[in-house]
Amino acid sequence: MPRTVRVASVNVNGIRAAVRNGMGGWLDRADVDILTLQEVRAERTHLEDALPGWNIVHDESLSKGRSGVAVASRLPIAESRIELGGEDVDSRGRWIEADFDVDGERLTVVSAYVHSGEVGTPRQDAKYGFLDAMSERLPRLSEDGALALVTGDLNVGHRELDIKNWKGNVKKAGFLPQERAYFDRFLGESGTVVTGVDGSTGPGLGWVDIGRRAAGEVPGPYTWWSNRGQAFDNDTGWRIDYHLASPELATRVSGYHVARAVAYAERWSDHAPVVADYALGL
Repeated sequence: MPRTVRVASVNVNGIRAAVRNGMGGWLDRADVDILTLQEVRAERTHLEDALPGWNIVHDESLSKGRSGVAVASRLPIAESRIELGGEDVDSRGRWIEADFDVDGERLTVVSAYVHSGEVGTPRQDAKYGFLDAMSERLPRLSEDGALALVTGDLNVGHRELDIKNWKGNVKKAGFLPQERAYFDRFLGESGTVVTGVDGSTGPGLGWVDIGRRAAGEVPGPYTWWSNRGQAFDNDTGWRIDYHLASPELATRVSGYHVARAVAYAERWSDHAPVVADYALGL
C-alpha cells in the first residue's frame, strides 16, 4: 500500500516568534510529516527547542538574525545539501535539499527562500542570480523521473491571479515581467520553447505548480499579507509560497490547502502554511 506523506511549507518570519505566537498548536493539529521553513532567523539550538523530537537540517544565514532555511521531519533524513550554483550565487541561508527514503522510493524536498529583490539595486541582481541557479538545478533534480519538491517563499507572484492588487505592482519586485518569466519556464512543458511574459524565450522545465493546479483559474488562494492596513482582513494578499513538483511527483498529489488563520489575531506569521499530501512507495 502506498504511504501518504504530508509536506507543509511556511515562512515563519522568525522561528522563536512563531512559537511564541502559536505555531506549536497549529503543528500539533496539522499531522505533518515533513516541514520546510524559511526565514528561520535562528541558530540550530533554537530550532531544536522549537521542534523537539524532529529530525532537522538547517542552513543558517551568515548575517545573524536574517533569512535561514530548514527542513524538519518525522521521517529519517538520508542526506542533505545546501549548494546552489557557484560562488557568485548568494544562496547561503536560502536553499537546502533533504533526501528521504520512503518505502523504497527516494524523495528530495527543498526549502527555498528567494531574495525579495528591489528594482535597480544589487538586491535585484542577487535575485536574478538565484533564479538563474534554480533554472540550472531544477532539471537535475527531476531527471530520470526523480521525485522532487521545491517548496518555500519564492517571492514572485507568477500570474495576475496570484496578487490581489496586481495592477499596482507591475513595476515592483515580486511581480516584474522578467521575474515572472522564470516561472513561465519552470512550469512550461518540458522539451518545448517557452515565451515568457517579458518576451524572452527558453526551454520549458516541466515542473508543476501544485497550488495553481489545485485551485484552478481563480484569484489566490493567497499565502502572504502585508501587516499594513487591513490587508489580511480584506484578503488583499500575494501567492508567493509554492509547492513546485517534478513531473512524476505531481502525479502523486492527493490534497492541497493553504492553512490561512481564521482571524488576524490568530496568525503566528505573516505567511500561511502551504500543505499538500504526496503518495510514496507505489
